[in-house]
Amino acid sequence: MADHFLYETERLVLRDWREGDWAPFWTGTNTPAVMRWLGGVADESKRAAVQDRLLGYREHHGHTFWVVERKSDGALLGFCGLKRTNQKGGPLGAMEVGWRLREDVWGQGYAKEAASASLDLAFDRFGAEEVVALTVTGNGPSWGLMKRLGMERREDLDFDNSEFDPETGRIIVYSIARDAWNAGRLPA
Repeated sequence: MADHFLYETERLVLRDWREGDWAPFWTGTNTPAVMRWLGGVADESKRAAVQDRLLGYREHHGHTFWVVERKSDGALLGFCGLKRTNQKGGPLGAMEVGWRLREDVWGQGYAKEAASASLDLAFDRFGAEEVVALTVTGNGPSWGLMKRLGMERREDLDFDNSEFDPETGRIIVYSIARDAWNAGRLPA
C-alpha cells in the first residue's frame, strides 16, 4: 500500500512496520513471560511467519497489529492494532483488536491507551460494527484489559484451539459493538 499509517495518542505512536523494527520487537517480546499464553517463545520460522502475517494483514485489509512506539524516547514497546480473526474454530473474519507489549512496560497503561486508539480506529476509520478480542482463560491481565475497555464476555464465540494454551485448549472471546464503544467514550 502506498499510504503510510501513523496514529498518535497522548504518549504513543501507532505506525506501520519498518525493516529495523523486527529485531527490537523480538528482543523485547519473544520472552517466556510475554509469550506464556501465546504458544511459547517463537523460533526463527515462527517469527518469520508472524512477520509475514502482520505485513499481509496490512496489505490485504489496510490495518494490522501496528508498531507501538513511545513518544518520549522513540522506544518500540510492542504491537497493538487490528486484524481479521483467522484462528481455526473462531469467529473467522471478525475485526479483532490485539496487543503484545514488552514485560518491562506492563502495568503503565500503554496497552489500554493503544487498544483504545485501535478501537477508535476500528469504528471510525475502518467501519467496524463490532470488534472482538481473543485470549485464553489463564491470561487474566489480557481479559482484564478487555473488561476495562468495556468489552463483554462472549461465551457463545469461545472455541477450541490448543495452539496458544495446550493445557485448556480453549480460546475465550470478548467483544464490543460500535454503539457501546461510542457510549463509553469521553467527549472530545
